[in-house]
Amino acid sequence: MSKQITVGFIGTGIMGAPMAANLAEAGYQVRAWNRSPDKVLALSSLGIEVSETPQHATEQADVVVVMLSSGPVCDEVILGPGGLLASMKPHSTLVVMSSIPVETAQNQARAAAEQSIGYLDAPVSGGEQGAKEAKLAIMVGGENDVFDRTSALLSILGKPVRVGPAGTGQLAKLANQLIVANTIATVSEAVILAERGGADPSKVREALLGGFADSTILQSHVPRMIADDFIPGGPSKWQLKDTQTAMSLAEKLSLELPVSSLVNELFTDLVAHGDGELDHSALIRELKRRNGMSI
Repeated sequence: MSKQITVGFIGTGIMGAPMAANLAEAGYQVRAWNRSPDKVLALSSLGIEVSETPQHATEQADVVVVMLSSGPVCDEVILGPGGLLASMKPHSTLVVMSSIPVETAQNQARAAAEQSIGYLDAPVSGGEQGAKEAKLAIMVGGENDVFDRTSALLSILGKPVRVGPAGTGQLAKLANQLIVANTIATVSEAVILAERGGADPSKVREALLGGFADSTILQSHVPRMIADDFIPGGPSKWQLKDTQTAMSLAEKLSLELPVSSLVNELFTDLVAHGDGELDHSALIRELKRRNGMSI
């Protein structure tokens, strides 16, 4: 990889910060910007240039990576007055790694093409740990040639797989999020069933490892559920954002998804009860509320 490649990195939160750090460590020249300046200042010790504006971070970049919280926020920063597309140089590449609606990604791709800028929607899965360890699952939508020239950079962050044209990366992420949310709900139910039935939930988990019920959720989240350790790797409010987006798309596609619909209601109630900042594994708290169990 040529060290002359420059990267503008927009959004250095829970996952964005270690992603930017991994790119810098790999030899890319990284300029970073974040709305909360304190979250990006710590990266300066890694050789990352701190920018006061998103335009400064991206105006000379070959590749711009966006890791912001939602579709509206991305649109504001990318398409708004003085947005990134207005400051990026022609023939550079915009990679939006946020989880945003499919239609939002498609609209951004069209706007980028009008400015002769390549576009990929490349949402990720793997949480904070996956970001730190550069083991993210990266679901990519966009043109083949844009993916080919960007895949080496994305491979620094995890495993990129192109799934189709612009917007399909977000579609794959929605599928991912439904699986994650539904599995968290099912595992939570299993934990409270074991607890109320008189078994040791941690031993039940141990007994299930390696069988058909095994999963990343069973492995990593059950200990958190048992210990009431809900420091966010993936906040519940963002899980709800994604399940709501998935249910909205399903409605447009005339699909009935009864299991996902119920899980979306559970996350809606969890956030309504004030637990939106907790990790998505905190869904067990909502199930305990419904069953009159202490939390």
